[in-house]
Amino acid sequence: MASKIAIIGLGYVGLPLARLFATKYSVIGFDINKKRIDDLNLGHDYTLEIDENQLKSVLVSNSESDKGLYCTNNIETIASCNVYIVTVPTPVDKNNKPDLTPLYKSSETVGKVLKKGDVVIYESTVYPGVTEEECVPVLEKISGLKFNIDFFAGYSPERINPGDKEHTVEKILKVTSGSTPEIGIFVNELYKSVIVAGTHLAPSIKVAEAAKVIENSQRDINIAFVNELSKIFNLLEIDTHDVLKAAGTKWNFLPFKPGLVGGHCIGVDPYYLAQKAQEKGYHPEIILAGRRLNDSMGEYVASQVVKLMIKKGIAIHGAHLLMLGFTFKENCPDVRNTKIVDVVSALKDYGIQVSIYDPWAKTDEVWHEYQLKTVNKVPENTFDAIVLGVAHQEFFDLDFSKLRNENSIIFDVKGVLTIQVDGKL
Repeated sequence: MASKIAIIGLGYVGLPLARLFATKYSVIGFDINKKRIDDLNLGHDYTLEIDENQLKSVLVSNSESDKGLYCTNNIETIASCNVYIVTVPTPVDKNNKPDLTPLYKSSETVGKVLKKGDVVIYESTVYPGVTEEECVPVLEKISGLKFNIDFFAGYSPERINPGDKEHTVEKILKVTSGSTPEIGIFVNELYKSVIVAGTHLAPSIKVAEAAKVIENSQRDINIAFVNELSKIFNLLEIDTHDVLKAAGTKWNFLPFKPGLVGGHCIGVDPYYLAQKAQEKGYHPEIILAGRRLNDSMGEYVASQVVKLMIKKGIAIHGAHLLMLGFTFKENCPDVRNTKIVDVVSALKDYGIQVSIYDPWAKTDEVWHEYQLKTVNKVPENTFDAIVLGVAHQEFFDLDFSKLRNENSIIFDVKGVLTIQVDGKL
């Protein structure tokens, strides 16, 4: 029987995957957000991961088409599928504990339409064991079917890099796995049929889950190391970027840079691994130390900015500061878990009035998530301080002379500006 695929969740991960599979398979994209579905059916993707022409080239108006993407928020429509791929977010709560609510709810959705012989594949980042110990029981309970007898599971972790138009989903090697050896081969062949970069079949679902969660934990630790270096070198009055450039001349030096670590992956995934380790009675010292250091960088940036302002004799209370960028990374509208909010909060604690300019961030989304006002156009007034927080392409063309007054300071968090700056990480 030919595979008919349902993609559950059409966000930054689900939509690019749905579009890719739709070039060869009949795909139904399901999302509970009706506005999202309406926008997609008009060919508009607010995440900007898929352009209008790409999206319209695979959209179909009939869910029974042999090939193409049909988007819906009607659960009955996905009942005709035999492969379900879950691509929902896996955030942490206010205490940095894994929040599996989206996974539970999406598993309930799939469970309502699950049939004998169906395969459910999870792509969401989780700690080892979540697929089989947390999600499968929900599928069994709702469907009344037995795991590995009536239905099967797979895990193929997402490796999407939001905003990256070079390393798109089909160009990133895919790790795959299945709940039985036969299903592992099936899942692997399914992805291999569309992933030009190839696949790697892991021996078990838990191995695939573990592989994903350590990818970003490793990056988090490496960034924490250079963030700590930047603090040390700032005290020694040495340019951190000059040091890294010199050290980078050795062939095996890892090219990490200091910065704010936000987003839905690097700033979150280590907590998933730490949670599982603690459940087993082990306290992960390096992983959590890296998280603590990276989570402290927003306040550190604010303190460095304030010190520079004081040295120039700028009155801190009531000073006007322009924050350039709010999204969690450059050239991308994603504001999830952005650490710029930590910098803004700390600056406001000093009594500074902060204006935020970001041509990529959606003003209504920022207000809804953080109750902060942002603008999409360059402000016309001048400021006592300017902080480059995100390296959007638009900022490289800014005329800073029109934004600063005679005594203002410029702080470059990303270390990318070619103009003379007063400070950087």
